[in-house]
Amino acid sequence: MDSSILFEPFTFNNGVKTDSRIAVAPLTLFSSNPDGTVNEAESLFLSTRADHIGLYIQGATAVTKNGLTFPCQPQAIAESDLDSLARRAAVIKGQGALSIVQIHHGGEFANPAFTGEQALSSSAHGEVRALDEEQIEKIVEGFAHATELCIRSGNDGIEIHGANQYLLQQFFSAKTNHRTDRYGGSITNRLRFPLQVVEAVCAVRERLNRPDFIIGYRLSPEEPGENGITMTQTLTLLEALTEKPIQYVHISQWNFNKMVRRGAGLGTTRLKVIHDALGGRLPVIGVGGLLSLTDYVEAMQSGFAEFVGCGKSVMMNPHLGTRLYGARAEEIVTALDPDKEDHYGIPDPLWTMCKKGEAWLPPLKGAVPRTGAVNSAADY
Repeated sequence: MDSSILFEPFTFNNGVKTDSRIAVAPLTLFSSNPDGTVNEAESLFLSTRADHIGLYIQGATAVTKNGLTFPCQPQAIAESDLDSLARRAAVIKGQGALSIVQIHHGGEFANPAFTGEQALSSSAHGEVRALDEEQIEKIVEGFAHATELCIRSGNDGIEIHGANQYLLQQFFSAKTNHRTDRYGGSITNRLRFPLQVVEAVCAVRERLNRPDFIIGYRLSPEEPGENGITMTQTLTLLEALTEKPIQYVHISQWNFNKMVRRGAGLGTTRLKVIHDALGGRLPVIGVGGLLSLTDYVEAMQSGFAEFVGCGKSVMMNPHLGTRLYGARAEEIVTALDPDKEDHYGIPDPLWTMCKKGEAWLPPLKGAVPRTGAVNSAADY
């Protein structure tokens, strides 16, 4: 199969170019040091995953201490994080990819064991406290400062994590946002905080005179439940994003061809509805269950996205980009063999998780496919 469609050049609206339409989706590796600094195992994994890749998006990197969510989570919080941010960027860029850091706050999913305090969200429930306006402003400042650290450390861009039920989505969704102040109620108010974050990171780029620095936004297009996000609401968010000086949107879902369940475009492929609505104003990264060469080529041929994302497949396949570039279909692994740990170069903490066969991780050879995820409602 001809794979050349995956390697057609693309130029972003800020003039930055790439020769690959493949994006590595942000992977939570659980494999930095406990303080978020990079180590040899993490560096080794990164060193074999960015060849013939357009965008390598590093997974959930915390912007404030009160947003820490995962064990051994990378951080972009303090000056002391600059070295690790720079080392990761150098490994990725040395293979020819653009190094993008996904910046993240877990909100209600932040872990008190790592933060030392109760989790914070748009609204209070159970052990979760509602953010007040002063705390909201500090988190916006955290996203902005993280962006500055990513610029100073030599990365090529950031991706704002507004997906998978984390903090920005907790504000956007009426399912989780029950506020009665200017951050709650109408969709305009619920979008206020996410858009403040976008404006703050764009302002940092302008202040540092780095128009070539890429800014993207990741979102989950739908949620279940009566008050969950609908495609109609997502199109409102997308319209607002087109008015900001960002470079792409990244649609988080488990299946590239997932259909709209509620709202605009009911019964049509989500990515088609989104792509049509954007009308070329912003490029789309589409992800979801792409494993084989055929999967990637057909996804690009659909015309629903400018970039196709790889997550599970890049975990299973060192040098996946090169295998796709050479159309070496027979070399692309589509299920992990738990008896061949040395074949994949996956760091030990993540390998231990992989062997359990959870649905959000690569499929295991011979195992019955499982459904669901850590926050499975994010992919309704």
